Amino acid sequence: MNPQPVIEFSHFTFQYFSQAEPTLHDINLKIYPGEKILIVGPSGSGKSTLGHCLNGLIPFSYKGEIQGSLKINGHETSTLNIFQLSKMVGTVLQDSDAQFVGLTVGEDIAFALENDNVPCDPMRQRVREVAQMVDMDNWLTNSPFELSGGQKQRTSLAGVMIDDVDILLFDEPLANLDPATGKTAIEIIDDIHKQSGKTILIIEHRLEDVLHRDVDRVIVINDGRIIADMDAHALVASSILQDTGIREPLYVTALKYAGVQVTEDMRAGHIETLQTQFSRDALQTWYGSIQAGDHLNTRPSILTMEDVSFTYDGVRPVLTEINFDIREGEMVSIVGKNGAGKSTLSKLLCGFEKEDRGRILYRGEDIKDKSIKERAEIIGLVMQNPNQMISKPMIYDEVALGLRLRGVPEEEIKPRVEKVLNVCGLAPFIEWPISALSYGQKKRVTIASILVLDPKILILDEPTAGQDFRHYTEIMEFLVEINHLGVTVILITHDMHLMLEYTPRAIVLAGGRKIADTAAAVVLTDAQVIAEANLKETSLFALSHMAGIENGTQFVQGFIDYERRLKNR
Repeated sequence: MNPQPVIEFSHFTFQYFSQAEPTLHDINLKIYPGEKILIVGPSGSGKSTLGHCLNGLIPFSYKGEIQGSLKINGHETSTLNIFQLSKMVGTVLQDSDAQFVGLTVGEDIAFALENDNVPCDPMRQRVREVAQMVDMDNWLTNSPFELSGGQKQRTSLAGVMIDDVDILLFDEPLANLDPATGKTAIEIIDDIHKQSGKTILIIEHRLEDVLHRDVDRVIVINDGRIIADMDAHALVASSILQDTGIREPLYVTALKYAGVQVTEDMRAGHIETLQTQFSRDALQTWYGSIQAGDHLNTRPSILTMEDVSFTYDGVRPVLTEINFDIREGEMVSIVGKNGAGKSTLSKLLCGFEKEDRGRILYRGEDIKDKSIKERAEIIGLVMQNPNQMISKPMIYDEVALGLRLRGVPEEEIKPRVEKVLNVCGLAPFIEWPISALSYGQKKRVTIASILVLDPKILILDEPTAGQDFRHYTEIMEFLVEINHLGVTVILITHDMHLMLEYTPRAIVLAGGRKIADTAAAVVLTDAQVIAEANLKETSLFALSHMAGIENGTQFVQGFIDYERRLKNR
């Protein structure tokens, strides 16, 4: 006899009051106790809206019209208040800052227990246990707002786990995490699932990263409709991911490049379960036919750091003796674990902070005496959190702001704004208020607002966080275009796919020091660098070994160059 579903959507439709069309159309879905479900779909597909319906943000925070039925634990949600729902569904939000209520990490984790009048001693014990599970036990007295993106995400996770709810909902849990922390987060979620038997729903763009651990089903949503409900092996063997603009796992792409027909029998949903007897010969033949290219850049130096050191408090060094030389027209990734000093480095380049020792040179000239405004003429920075950059209520005005401040005539502003909004996939929203946008769409507005200023060096802090594959590709291909026009692009990123595919060179930071400056393919196949910088070995490297190819680094580089040639980059 089948158990009763813990979640049941029946002919469920939802339309925001501000929208002309429903965001969710006729959703029929049953999720059973103890299942682990991954929900994927492009930006604007309705997957976050589905999550909001489950945790009560719809209709209590976001108003709209509901048709049909949604039951949780047999209760019609329309009869429940948000407090009752919060005791059934615990949510870790994509935007961690929006979730904090405590002045310290410990207070924030304890919040739900304080609400329930749990006595102090058992509360402290429970907080320590949960903080330990997510590796935040050494940060309990820190303010949540002092933390790195990954630490914020861990704190949010602990705050939800402390309340013993039946259903855990993770809305883009990997958005701000470095690769190794993201891998650990998926392992923590999996451990929680196995130990507690809770029902777990994960809404995420990064399909391959979530599939690091097994899931029972993958639900694909597009245009507010469920278009697939199947296991991971069936999904990657179908054309659904390409058709909906979701990135398939890199090793699956490599199999296809090698001419392999990916089938369910190959069990390609997870790299660990992949049956390579079907593909060894094809991969070896393909590897023999591809050649890694030469990526040497011989153009003049544009940006140099010489022995740069910096500390915020005069005690703990954040950056120590950083040296690198970036040439004109290069596209470079700066990678490393949360808190390694990557964002601090960008603050020094833009003049928001002053280096304690060392020099920063632009075209050989020390820029120490240049003001923030003067540096902004040559270096544009797109920050990680779009809410920290946006200052205007309307999209057009936000993107036009920098040009207006520089006195550009209005008739010249309009075509420039329209062009950049078109490239960033925002043309349909040109007259929209920013408040109506998703987190990912806000991100694209901030990128547009800097790109429109035509900087010589562009620094992007996590440019693709929260982006689906289609919009990610549009943004990155646009960055490639302006890079080809001579703009030097520096990407501070946790996205190893982005680093591999778009930046021939990677600078790796760990503990405030530079530990590598080499080809991206070398970085992601060097066990020591991966461990020290909290990165994650690329699945292409694992695939090369499974196929009996000795030089895994060369295989990874060959894959990247083959892909670049395919895309005429």
